[in-house]
Amino acid sequence: QVQLVESGGELVQPGGSLRLSCTASVISISTATMDWYRQAPGKQRDLVARMFSDGTTNYLDSVKGRFTISRDNAKNTVYLQMIDLKPEDTAVYLCHGAWGVGAYRRDYWGQGTQVTVSS
Repeated sequence: QVQLVESGGELVQPGGSLRLSCTASVISISTATMDWYRQAPGKQRDLVARMFSDGTTNYLDSVKGRFTISRDNAKNTVYLQMIDLKPEDTAVYLCHGAWGVGAYRRDYWGQGTQVTVSS
């Protein structure tokens, strides 16, 4: 059974940094499009960062220059490095992976990790 397991979320002060990790089991991330989403209470789920299998990346405008998505295929893990964190970054951060296209596409989600930015 494919699983995505996130870790690294915690309480951090404004201006602080965190690195989130998402490790996949059973399936290799090397061919996947890997994403980080976030969802705050009462708000929609937003795509924060995306990395395609070729290494191309996209970011939510509000995190550009502060967040960096990366992957280590050998460790089957995708990361989200976050710096200069702001209270508005507080949310549950979820890892998502998409494999294949069309009728062969498969999507998997992690359970989420809580990031709280507060003094």
